[in-house]
Amino acid sequence: MSTLNITIAVALLVSISAAAQESPGLGRPVTAAEIEALDFTIQPDGDGLPDGSGTAMQGALVYQSHCLACHGPEGQEGVNDRLSGGHGSLTTSTPVKTVGSFWPYATTVFDYVRRAMPYQTPGVLSNDELYSVTAYLLFVNDIIEENAVMSAQTLPEVVMPNRDNFVWAYPPRD
Repeated sequence: MSTLNITIAVALLVSISAAAQESPGLGRPVTAAEIEALDFTIQPDGDGLPDGSGTAMQGALVYQSHCLACHGPEGQEGVNDRLSGGHGSLTTSTPVKTVGSFWPYATTVFDYVRRAMPYQTPGVLSNDELYSVTAYLLFVNDIIEENAVMSAQTLPEVVMPNRDNFVWAYPPRD
């Protein structure tokens, strides 16, 4: 390799290295408060659930305001994932994975909704609204009664229809 080629290669590496260290100017640093708002873990046994409560009747209103447009009436026929029905379909050639047919723990439904929904504005629902819409999803899947109150104490007690059909690499704590 000639001296000129070596000089060009070194200059190229230096410029690439300098460019890689510069910020592209996108976004901003995350604050400690923003990290804290998302830094939570809810276990299948309910450890980590926040204070609050709600019923399916209350959740129907939350669902109408925040979920209906994407998931359709009672969690069916929407443009996004179906949330209800599918009972007994997982062992067929056309399985339908919904809250009622697939999810093993009601606490993980709450956790998912809390982290990711509504799709356009995750994190806007209060704890009471989260418990209420989770109760609504459980109700439209015939898992709880309409007036059942879901809270940090009652949600972990809900036994999901597909709970025992998972094989865990690391079993949840009992």
